[in-house]
Amino acid sequence: MQTVSPAFSCDLKSLIQTNLTAKNARYCHLNGKRVSVLCSYKSESFSFPNGIGSSRADWQSSCAILASKVASAENSSSITGGLADQVAAVNGHSNGSVNLSLVPSDTKNGKPGLVQPLTNTDLSPAPSHGSTLRVAYQGVPGAYSEAAAGKAYPNSEAIPCDQFDVAFQAVELWIADRAVLPVENSLGGSIHRNYDLLLRHRLHIVGEVQIPVHHCLLALPGVRPDCITRVISHPQALAQTEGSLNKLTPRAAIEAFHDTAAAAEYIASNNLHDTAAVASARAAELYGLQILADGIQDDAGNVTRFLMLARDPIIPRTDRPFKTSIVFAAQEHQGTSVLFKVLSAFAFRNISLTKIESRPHHNCPLRVVDDGSVGTKKHFEYTFYVDFEASMAEARAQNALAEVQEYTSFLRVLGSYPMDMTPWSTLPSEDA
Repeated sequence: MQTVSPAFSCDLKSLIQTNLTAKNARYCHLNGKRVSVLCSYKSESFSFPNGIGSSRADWQSSCAILASKVASAENSSSITGGLADQVAAVNGHSNGSVNLSLVPSDTKNGKPGLVQPLTNTDLSPAPSHGSTLRVAYQGVPGAYSEAAAGKAYPNSEAIPCDQFDVAFQAVELWIADRAVLPVENSLGGSIHRNYDLLLRHRLHIVGEVQIPVHHCLLALPGVRPDCITRVISHPQALAQTEGSLNKLTPRAAIEAFHDTAAAAEYIASNNLHDTAAVASARAAELYGLQILADGIQDDAGNVTRFLMLARDPIIPRTDRPFKTSIVFAAQEHQGTSVLFKVLSAFAFRNISLTKIESRPHHNCPLRVVDDGSVGTKKHFEYTFYVDFEASMAEARAQNALAEVQEYTSFLRVLGSYPMDMTPWSTLPSEDA
């Protein structure tokens, strides 16, 4: 890893002090409202003076381009998120195929349209850092993740991302201050993709928030339920409303879509009168759809748990209930017998576990044991994710992890954070 010279550090400090010119380059106003700014790529060549742009926007944009190329070319590699690593990656880098210019997002009827999600190949420059917290989430406006971001950080600026991985990168590249991403649903179970990304990236869990999921059946105004021949939504949303859909639209074909709110947007943008979507009431409001049926989830106790992620951890405390999340792998040739010893370390200290999840060990997916005359046995190797109710400021938690470390090949604390103790109901919230 390259080191940052003192002279370059001085230049970086001056870049961070964003001037009015940089602000004007990142923002434009229309009728007193802010218009989102996106990156536009052309085939002309360019180069940064001394390996870095002349403004903070150029520097962060070049970081985004490099990170997105690395992610697409080598999915197994991780982005550390450290500022020194970001600067080292850009400093001295020569790129002769990409040109970056800022253009305002699309408008309709003279008014700015909805903010478009960040993509893995188009990460926008960070806006001027003010008092408003920037929170990345996966999906489009109207998604349940947007409601979770609003509950976790009220009055924040929500930044939609088209993929979970892009939300992680947005925080690592200082495009967003926080990310709010789902990890488990009370009916659908764990979201494995985000567990894998927690291990690949170096963000810290700083909180959690739980959102009741309230599904609605949406269609264009004037469309009757008996005219629906197709219902689209996220696979989990379709599974959670299967019974209701069989009653409301028995002849409709069920098709999976990558996002609930995106399904509603798709119907509105393509003027589909024979298609309905399973999404939130807020999605109906945003995209001008009518609600054919409200509260169509088969189980009223449908809750999704979201994690709040940041570049830096918070200081654990003992004056309120805390939860700690860890990930570990067993020592070589020890197998899953280590799991019993790990659980005993917590049970002996009266620490309650709230979650345990196993995922394949990517670096060592298979363990082969030679049994002499019998042959060889093949076992899958796993990494384990564990949540327990204790703060890392407590001696019992520290002692438990010290014992766990004796049985594992690696152990990482993903975060020690306050538990979500807010009451919730099955009624739809204002955000959802």
